[in-house]
Amino acid sequence: MKLLRHYRILSRPLVLLVAFLFMSFTTDKVNGVAPAKDQTIMIALLLDTSNSMDGLIDQAKSQLWRIVNEVAAAKSGDGKQPNIKIALYEYGNDGLSSFEGYIRQVSPLTEDLDVLSEKLFSLSTNGGNEFCGYVIETSLNQLAWSASNADLKMIFIAGNEPFTQGNVSYELACRTAKEKGVMVNAIYCGDFADGITLGWKRGAELTGGAFMSIEQNNKTVYVPTPYDDQIAALNDKLNATYVYYGASGEYRKEQQISQDKNAASYGSANIAERSFCKSSHAYKNSSWDLVDAAKDNEKVIVETKSDDLPKEMRTMSMEQRKGYIKQKSEERTKIQVEIQSLNKKRQEYIFKNTPQSSKDKMLDASMMKAIKEQGSAKNLKWAEGC
Repeated sequence: MKLLRHYRILSRPLVLLVAFLFMSFTTDKVNGVAPAKDQTIMIALLLDTSNSMDGLIDQAKSQLWRIVNEVAAAKSGDGKQPNIKIALYEYGNDGLSSFEGYIRQVSPLTEDLDVLSEKLFSLSTNGGNEFCGYVIETSLNQLAWSASNADLKMIFIAGNEPFTQGNVSYELACRTAKEKGVMVNAIYCGDFADGITLGWKRGAELTGGAFMSIEQNNKTVYVPTPYDDQIAALNDKLNATYVYYGASGEYRKEQQISQDKNAASYGSANIAERSFCKSSHAYKNSSWDLVDAAKDNEKVIVETKSDDLPKEMRTMSMEQRKGYIKQKSEERTKIQVEIQSLNKKRQEYIFKNTPQSSKDKMLDASMMKAIKEQGSAKNLKWAEGC
């Protein structure tokens, strides 16, 4: 009996520990906390495309790859890299339907950065009515926002008219965002004090988001480096490792080249930014590239019809196909490592040669400040200098 009593006394702490761990696990599930490996950064960019916003759109086009690269540098608490999904809306454009509040979903939340780039570069401005509450509510209803509390979910809305315009209350829209765990970050294009007067600061505060002002007509500052041409040359080699498949594969391959050209239209520094992105986990093309697709499911190499492959692969045996894709994958990895090494030197050069004042009041700097501050609450971290 003494032994039994002694066993019972010793076992109580163990029982309590097991119960505590079980309750902690189930509580995390109830609260929707996902494992860090599943963590996602979701960003909806709502851009005013009325007449006065040419400068804003130009900043967005010229800074897309810089923004993506900085977001992609994030790491979860366990050191893993989160997924990245970005959506794009335009609003306030007379060319859009008045019945839909002069709002258009340009792209849903997507990991396909080439599609996002193509859509962004298709935007043009045209005078209209800017309904902030309407576009916020629309993006909340249309986009596939995650239900996980571990994910960072953000709206960035940029414009220069009163936040109060339209028949959809911005206060109700922002409260809905807060209920969904989505933070609204308001970027007023103009004087900071005017943004407060026109309701932009109030909109951000309702969700715990950030209020910022930018000078939309400022031009993006590029710092040419000794490494840009080398990175551009490696980008051409990188493109040669992409092997299209499927009905739209050939078009998507051409689209990749087109977005290189769009980036290059802003200079060698910008194509270097895009090239670095293409060397990172953020650039995924499993829907049309056999190398990426085979990493997810090797069966796609065997299952793809010959007619849906590049000409050089159509007469290959299945073993030859596998060998060819393996070769391209190894080539890609090697090139990506070279790009990343050169980009590290490039960033060090830029840091030393960029006037701090030129970084202020720009779209990318404003967005990244908010992303990093709000990401810290989700246990996301960025290396110093990123």
